[in-house]
Amino acid sequence: MKRLTASAFALLAATSAWPHGHAGNIDDSMPDAQKIRFCERVRDFALQAFYDREKGRPMKVFVEDGSDGARITNAVIKRIYEEPQISSPKKAETFGRATCNEMMGSKLAPE
Repeated sequence: MKRLTASAFALLAATSAWPHGHAGNIDDSMPDAQKIRFCERVRDFALQAFYDREKGRPMKVFVEDGSDGARITNAVIKRIYEEPQISSPKKAETFGRATCNEMMGSKLAPE
């Protein structure tokens, strides 16, 4: 458990140090601000699902409660486990973000 926590912390620290294509600060008056933030979280779950799949860990899905959040996140996680074409962390992030944006009906976040 300590190893998992240390790995998660190291990954978080490393990703915060590297520049990447996040949307940056999003103005709350933007109509799609919540959707963009949600899709950023789905992207993070997609990346974790990719790493779990590569290490042979079982799929971790959310309990479906009728909300869009659990439905969309579970769909992304299941597809990452099913699709061998998603073969890199970058592809997993891109797939997670694109699928979320498509399912939420939001515009792509400004890069």
